[in-house]
Amino acid sequence: MRPAMQFVDIANQFDCDITVSNDENNVDGKSIMQISMLAAACGTRLKIKAQGRDAEKAVKVLKELVEEKHFDEPTPSEQKNARI
Repeated sequence: MRPAMQFVDIANQFDCDITVSNDENNVDGKSIMQISMLAAACGTRLKIKAQGRDAEKAVKVLKELVEEKHFDEPTPSEQKNARI
């Protein structure tokens, strides 16, 4: 739940509408309840769309959070290497 809250907290900093989708659902990227409905685990493919004044910056920052920072959480491969 912490990664979802982190995503929503950042999304709410931007002046734009943000939609996040997986293969089945489209949800409001600024709603913790809707984001949690995606039940996205590590490796889940998500699409982030934004419309509005800050749209480009919002997508850039959220993409960085997910793809590069991994929500500041260790990835499964990092966890596995830590146990060895």
